[in-house]
Amino acid sequence: MRFISVRNMSGWIRETGPETIIAGLVDALAVDFARWERFEREPRIASHSPIGVIELMPTSDGELYAFKYVNGHPDNPAQGFQTVTAFGVLADVLTGYPLFLSEMTLLTALRTAATSGLAARVLARPDSDRMAMIGAGSQAEFQALAIRSQLGITKLRLFDTDAGAAEATARNLRPLGFDVTVEASAADAARDADVITTCTADKSNAVVLRADEVRPGTHINAIGGDCPGKTELDIALVRDNRVFIEHEPQTRIEGEIQKLPADSPVTELWTVIDGRAPGRVSAEEVTVFDSVGFAIEDFTALRFARDATSGTRFSEQIDLIAEPDDPKNLFGMVGSPVPVV
Repeated sequence: MRFISVRNMSGWIRETGPETIIAGLVDALAVDFARWERFEREPRIASHSPIGVIELMPTSDGELYAFKYVNGHPDNPAQGFQTVTAFGVLADVLTGYPLFLSEMTLLTALRTAATSGLAARVLARPDSDRMAMIGAGSQAEFQALAIRSQLGITKLRLFDTDAGAAEATARNLRPLGFDVTVEASAADAARDADVITTCTADKSNAVVLRADEVRPGTHINAIGGDCPGKTELDIALVRDNRVFIEHEPQTRIEGEIQKLPADSPVTELWTVIDGRAPGRVSAEEVTVFDSVGFAIEDFTALRFARDATSGTRFSEQIDLIAEPDDPKNLFGMVGSPVPVV
């Protein structure tokens, strides 16, 4: 089976360019969102602890099966570990054989950004020209590149409670052509923004963006809420505006809408992509994409990475699946029985 290591994933991204890959992923996601109903869809399988979560995210389109293993541990950086790590597998439904194994810590950052980019492409005002980023963690640079790839935005206001993290993100983005200012508060960052992305790590029902800080016509990508008891938005933002989601049964558990009644109206984003539901209906409307990440996005990312790296030095063959000469004689791979004397 084929394998992309962390080293090769990093090399592929560097050589191709993260914005180019993200833009390609946005297009690939649009294709798979348009055939959403062909996929198996179920909330991720989560194992929660007081300090984090470990999850499996499976899906299949009937031809390929995919799953991702991912964790989320907000306190990890204080111990020298990353908040999120991941890997994923693609398998052939016909034989059950795994076909492709990949690191997904970097790939998840790309696919999460691409999903935000897809939402912005169909929900943000086309004339949007200023972005706010609340939270300057591992996702920040990827999110900025995704929005630029779809809307051309280069003006960015950035806020994080860790001023050092915000300054580091600004230093990373400025050489890439972004006009970045680091702000003293979320309200300052959101001022006059056309697109706002919230991506914070604290595992709590926090309010990092208030309704009175959002002007008419804004699109919000709320991507930090991704488990029970973890939210980012003022409840008024999700109660009083149109909310777009990935998969309702999962988002009701993990997203911003976990704070709302179970019958509160929401729109799954795939229905906008395939034309069943309207996206933005006016220039003054505030739209909210309540994104928690879903297995179909990982399926798309894995297939995209497999195809994009096929035949390159970034994808290698590994010996993971036992293949005895006689498929009914597995023991033959480890030797003959020891004769009994």
